[in-house]
Amino acid sequence: MRRVILESPYAGDIAANEAYARRAMRDCLLRGEAPIVSHLLYTQPGVLDDLDPRERSVGIEAGLIWGELADATVVYTDRGISNGMRLGIERAMRAGRPIEYRSFDEAAE
Repeated sequence: MRRVILESPYAGDIAANEAYARRAMRDCLLRGEAPIVSHLLYTQPGVLDDLDPRERSVGIEAGLIWGELADATVVYTDRGISNGMRLGIERAMRAGRPIEYRSFDEAAE
C-alpha cells in the first residue's frame, strides 16, 4: 500500500468536514493507499482541542511529521482548501513529495 497524507478541511462546519474526511479516507483505502488523516485522529474527544490555537498547532505539526514518511500528499478539494491544508501542501512542496488533487464532483461527472 502506498502511504499518503490526506488533506481535507476540518474547521468551520466540523460535522460535514469530518464526514467528508471519512469519505476521502475510504476513497484512499479503496485505491490501495494507507492514509494518515491526522485531523480526524488528533481531534477526537480527549485528545486535542482544535479551537485552542496551541493545541491546533501541535496537531498540525504532528500530522505533518507523519507526512514526512508518506509517498504522496492527496488533497481533496470539493470543500475548498483551508489554511491548515495550505500548510500541508507547502510542506509537501518543500519536501519534494508528490501532491495529487482529487474531487468527488469530478468523479461523478
